[in-house]
This record gives sequence, C-alpha cells and structure tokens, in this order.
Amino acid sequence: MAQTGDAVDVAIIGAGPAGLTAGYLLAKAGYSVALVEKDPHHVGGISRTASHEGFRFDIGGHRFFSRSKEVVDLWNELLPDDFIERPRMSRIYYQGKFYSYPLRAFEALGNLGVWRSTLCMTSFAKAKLFPNRDVKSFEDWTVNAFGRKLYSIFFKTYTEKVWGMPCDQMSADWAAQRIKGLSLWGAVTDGLKRSLGLNKRPNDGMQTKTLLESFRYPRLGPGMMWDAARDRIVERGGRVLMGQALKQLSFNDATQRWTVSAGEATLNAAHVISSAPLRELATRLHPLPAALPQAAELKYRDFLTVALMVRSPDLFPDNWIYIHDDKVKVGRIQNFRSWSPEMVPDPDIACVGLEYFCFEGDGLWSAADDDLVALATKEMAALGLCSPDHVVGGTVVRQEKAYPVYDEDYAANVDMVRREIEARWPTLHCVGRNGMHRYNNQDHAMMTAMLTVRNIQAGARVYDVWAVNEDAEYHESGNEGEQAALASVRQVPSRLKAA
Repeated sequence: MAQTGDAVDVAIIGAGPAGLTAGYLLAKAGYSVALVEKDPHHVGGISRTASHEGFRFDIGGHRFFSRSKEVVDLWNELLPDDFIERPRMSRIYYQGKFYSYPLRAFEALGNLGVWRSTLCMTSFAKAKLFPNRDVKSFEDWTVNAFGRKLYSIFFKTYTEKVWGMPCDQMSADWAAQRIKGLSLWGAVTDGLKRSLGLNKRPNDGMQTKTLLESFRYPRLGPGMMWDAARDRIVERGGRVLMGQALKQLSFNDATQRWTVSAGEATLNAAHVISSAPLRELATRLHPLPAALPQAAELKYRDFLTVALMVRSPDLFPDNWIYIHDDKVKVGRIQNFRSWSPEMVPDPDIACVGLEYFCFEGDGLWSAADDDLVALATKEMAALGLCSPDHVVGGTVVRQEKAYPVYDEDYAANVDMVRREIEARWPTLHCVGRNGMHRYNNQDHAMMTAMLTVRNIQAGARVYDVWAVNEDAEYHESGNEGEQAALASVRQVPSRLKAA
C-alpha cells in the first residue's frame, strides 16, 4: 500500500488499456509510476476477462486488430505466444431471420421479401435524390445514407436499445464514427458483379473492406493481455494499487506537483494521466474547474452481461449476434467458444453472453442476478436459440459507464472541459475511452496513451492526442501495420505547445 505523500514521476488513474499502456511504456523508459484502480481484483477495465466455474467470457467482446504497427508490436511484446487467429462471423437477427453483418444486399433484400425490398429501394432512392442538408442527429445521417425504411429495420431498434434514447436526439458523430463507409449502393453493385462473375473478392458484401474477416485474439481472452501489462509494470518497479477509487486530485501551484488521493493511497506526482470518466475527474479536481457544469452534463450508458452455460456442443457459429427485435430486451449475444475454444472448458457445454444495455440504478441494473439469469434464459428460448431445459448455469457481470453517450451537446461540453484542462493544467493528461469521453476501440485508447507518453518525454504537448480516431475511416479498416496511425495524428502547432 502506498503511504501518504509517496512521490512518483507519473500517477495514473485507471488500469484499463490506456492506463496500463502508459504505465508500461513509462516504466520501460525509466520513469517511476503508480496506477490506482478502483476494481479490487481485475485490471483491464471493460477489456478484462471474467470467469465463472472455469468458463471465461469477455465484457463486450474485444478483437485485436489495428492499423497501427506500434500498437500491434506492443501487443506482441506483451503477449508473444498466446494469440490465435479467429474467423469473424456476425449476423443480425430480425423478425425470425438472420442477416449477415456487414449486410449483403441481395441476401437482405431476399429475406425481407419483394414488397418490403421494393419499399427499401424506393426509400433509398428518395434519400439520394432529396437528402437532408441539415444533418444533426444519428437519424438524419443514417436516413441520408440508407433511406428511412432500411434505417427503421437495421439501425433504429438496436441503436435505441444500446443508448436508451431516441435516434433523433443522438449526435450524427456516432454514425460518422462507427458506420461510415458502409454503402448500400456499393453492396448492390458488388452483388451484381458477383452474379456476373466479375468480382472474386471475399464475399463480405461491401465494396470497400471496412470490417475484417478474421482477427487475432488471446487464447484465454483479452484479460491475458492486461494481466501481462500489469505484471511487466510491477517487474520494472511500478506499482498497481487495486481497490483504490479516486477521491481527489489537487494541484499545488508552488511545487507544480499533484496530490492524488485514491482510497487509502496518496501519491505525489509531477504528471497525472487520467482514464477516469471525464465527468468524474472534473468533480474531483481541486480547485474545481470552471467547466464543471459542462462536465456534469456528460452522460454514460451502463451495461451488463448475463453469461449462460447451455448443455450443447455449440449453439451457433457466430462470434456474436445483434438482436434487432423489440420483443426482447437483449441487444447482443456473444458465443465465447467462437472467440476461443479455450474459453469454454467443457466440450459438451456452450457459454453465451447476453448483453443488456441499461442505466445504473434502473430496473435491469438493479434486478437480482437470479432474475436476470431467468430473463436471459427466457429470451434465448423466445429467439429460438436454445431450450430453457438445456441451461445449466448462469452468472451476471455489471459494467458501469461502459459507453460515453453522444447526445446533441456532448461535443461542446467535452470541448469546454478539454480546453480548460489543457490551459490550466498542462501536466494533467486525459486518455482512453472514458477519459476523453470518446467511443474508441482499445487500440485507439492505447494510441492516446502512447502519444501522451511521448508528450511527457518531450516535456511539451507535441502530439494532439485528441486527433486519434478523428478520421472515422480508421475504424476497423485495413490490414495490421498498413499505415501507422501516428503518421496521421496531428502535431500541435508550436505556438500551442505547453511550456
């Protein structure tokens, strides 16, 4: 346990992918580091691996791919012998039928039937001829891209399950970041080319390859990666203090150093790296930031996984299935044997994870574990995926603040908080998904940490960490190492660099 006033070069709040990446790289470079993590047992944050009676499962499912060679090299450095290559398969469940994801135009239109397909294509044509020129919301963006009919079938229900808010109240940034590059017209022309024998590319149903057909994965889940990062930090003299939630973060103008109070630990540091939720960080800063009202407006979506053990060698071949059906509450179902056979120790029992999106304190979040297992069992049967009699066990894992919410005001609120932190406290660095209130993948979170480490080493804000993943096309595109993400990250103009 750290004692009051323990001095380190860098204190790190949160031991998720961003915090652990920063901690490892700094310790490797000879800095003294200490990480404080409020979870008493697990590092990795939402990328950890949970377990129940020998069955292992992800909190959300985490593929390991990146266009950044530096990220891939770091993965290989931390976990050199435990990656496996896994095929990627996911589908959408809608009104009793399965649709490939990404959508294959002719398969989707065939499943929908002649009349609904005609309405979809008519709606798509109308959207192209008469687009909305004032795009503000997720609904605006998606209707422009696919037409209102396809939007209502393949986007509206699932998106509102995930976020718990109407699509017309969500920022268009969400669509631009996560589904930019999907093209209905591209899928149709691609299908025509195939039917004429003019296109021999892998049948991913898209003109541009924005979703990978396979991915690397640690054989026992992503928790292996982050456990290894923690161990390497400790080996190099760093500390990872578990069960220590942030209480206060104070800056001393006279010494130009930080005091970090977290649980029973108190650290004195020259720099602080925070992956704590931006709203939470603002409320614990001393002195309180002027942008506290804007930080207080930032919202988060919470999440729980009901893992069921089902007596069956396997239930379906997908890694996961999106549930676009408003008759059930489940939003997505993971099949952990398809992620890695080693996640499931019994060859006669499948392990699936039903994901429910909720707000902390609402009915789902507060329900008893037994009631949630019963609900998940009932919904698996309603979807025709298994018989209730075959369910032999279950458990529940809750994850608070899993997703930063992209509402209409989030960008302006984040910008206000960011600008004040950068102007008043140049030695306070925000990284990661919640630390920047940005729905990044874990490789993006790692990249923000890598650039922050470089800024600390340079003694100035050389790289604009907030530019990571600014280009939506970076999401799930290309081959590993195709283009180092660092090459596209803006350097901060010299007049803006911190002294």
